[in-house]
Amino acid sequence: MASNEKDADSVVVIGLGRFGGTVAESLSKLGHEVLGIDSSMKIVQDYADQLTHVVQADSTDEVALRQLGVDAFQRAVVGIGTHIEASVLTVVALSELGVKQIWAKAVSAKHAKILKAVGAHHVIRPEAEMGDRVAHLITSKMIDFIKFEDGFAIAKVRAPREAIGKSLADAHLRRQHGVTVIGVKEHGQDFTYAVPETVVPQGALLVVSGTVEQVERFAALT
Repeated sequence: MASNEKDADSVVVIGLGRFGGTVAESLSKLGHEVLGIDSSMKIVQDYADQLTHVVQADSTDEVALRQLGVDAFQRAVVGIGTHIEASVLTVVALSELGVKQIWAKAVSAKHAKILKAVGAHHVIRPEAEMGDRVAHLITSKMIDFIKFEDGFAIAKVRAPREAIGKSLADAHLRRQHGVTVIGVKEHGQDFTYAVPETVVPQGALLVVSGTVEQVERFAALT
């Protein structure tokens, strides 16, 4: 299905349910060639006009995947969530085929641990990650929030009054609050990357980084 010349931009997505289908559609919109694989012929038919190639196949069968040329892909996404055995066996098959980057969806911490053990390079728990993100947004003054595995976070917050009208160098936000200002966004203006000389205008939004605790405390200043 994929030639060597296309490997760098091609992705195989296995399991075209809500998660896998959304990933496949997004990759296609970004200009990547996508090979979609699902065990359901109905789902395959639904995506026939949306993806580069869509086929019905048993993704746990290494021979079937090899016949489809999956071994030529550098990146694969396993979106199977409800059938844990099929999810795990698919990752095993992809690993045996030598796929260099395997992304897999997990429905629980135990499932995630198993996927990593059998060869998944990246494991995503979308429901858990979204639930954690929404909880932080509900209980804080952050406008947007992304948390990484090591407790590091990036957040979009309103600029505190203490920084309004000052340059970042003069506001000393990092020294006083431990956060690093990455950028500044004014209403109706383009995002600008922060430099020491950047002056914080009234009503601006700041994109800041730091530990989860630091960004939450900083957001509470507004």
